[in-house]
Amino acid sequence: MSEESTRSVVVERTGTGHFVATNTRGGTIRFGTASDDGRNTDFTPIELLLAAIGGCTAADVDVATSRHAEPDAFSVTVTGDKISDELGNRMTDLVVTFRVAFPDGAGADRARTILPRAVRTSHDRLCTVSRTIETGTPVTVTVEHT
Repeated sequence: MSEESTRSVVVERTGTGHFVATNTRGGTIRFGTASDDGRNTDFTPIELLLAAIGGCTAADVDVATSRHAEPDAFSVTVTGDKISDELGNRMTDLVVTFRVAFPDGAGADRARTILPRAVRTSHDRLCTVSRTIETGTPVTVTVEHT
């Protein structure tokens, strides 16, 4: 793999059940485990996965449609079921739902027309996150002693 194609983040523990991920550009996102009392509003790793799926495909679709018209509304909801079975803990029944509205006008009509194709193309070919999940990729885990 070339350095150009490699992506990475560093995850550091900030407290019990609390972490911060830092990308190579210096951006950060806090996340952690869900608290029983509901006070911890940080995203959980599963919520980050759902956000990654939604964000990846939303970006693809936005590029394709917004060149024709600025949407009045654009949201993507991603849901799934967390299960534990003989394969271990995992998510099943992942569903991505787009809710997009465009104003009146010729450009908006074109954006509405290409929206379903843009969603399909993102799902079938462009969205690296959902393509990785659907095709399956081995995850190698190592431990470095410091």
